[in-house]
Amino acid sequence: MGLSQKELSHNICTQAQISKIEKGEVLPLSSTLYLISRRLGVDVNYFFDIGTTPRLDYVEETFRQLKAARRNTDYHTIKQIVKAEEKNPLFTHHKKNYQLLLWHKAIYVFEIDRDFNRAVKLINEAIELTFDTVFTEREIEIFISKGIFHYEEGFIDDSLTIYEQAFKAINQLPYLKDDTIKSRLYFNIAKSLTDQSMFDASITYCKEGIDWAIQQDNLYLLAHFHYHIGYNYELQKNFDLAIPYMQDALMIFQLVKDHRYTDYIEGKIRSWQT
Repeated sequence: MGLSQKELSHNICTQAQISKIEKGEVLPLSSTLYLISRRLGVDVNYFFDIGTTPRLDYVEETFRQLKAARRNTDYHTIKQIVKAEEKNPLFTHHKKNYQLLLWHKAIYVFEIDRDFNRAVKLINEAIELTFDTVFTEREIEIFISKGIFHYEEGFIDDSLTIYEQAFKAINQLPYLKDDTIKSRLYFNIAKSLTDQSMFDASITYCKEGIDWAIQQDNLYLLAHFHYHIGYNYELQKNFDLAIPYMQDALMIFQLVKDHRYTDYIEGKIRSWQT
């Protein structure tokens, strides 16, 4: 990562120790690993993953592609990737890697095959692979997908129960590597509350989601939160309050060059102003 052994070892350990660690001649203390990870700008788990997963670069690239496809709702690409890798020993012989494939298989089974029961079964299998007393960050992500499946099937009460369990679990974690997970929870809870005509509660979750996104310096879902507040006001026929939130949503969507909703939102605003 561009650092010499001397630079990497400075104030952590000796240069000779770094050399021995690199050659696999000694096992470093966990405190040493932590300090090295901080200097390299990586999570300390990166080193454990290297030790347990051959070709970590290949696995991480596969994960990156799955995440991008998931964010873009490109379910056919998800299916293609999972089909290509589901018999690959890099995944089948490693629980955490196989878990990711099962999770994304559940997503395409639900979104493409429209098989709710099988998708939920796959989600449960994925979580059970690694679950041990307390939810991990990834297990919470997978659990959120389970809530989305229930929401999309019209089981709103069940989806809210799942999201609330996930919210409780996420607040028990000491820190989040991916702060967008909490943003997704805020947004999905808000959607479920809207479907139950609990508009004020939905608006509250959206505003908390906005505060969270700003606090984390992350634009992810920021536009959606503003839009959904406007949508809640729209459903209550309170168009004067809906307009500024829709305008903010439109501005943020344009800022991040997401033009999918431009005509739709502009049409709403025009209809309310005439």
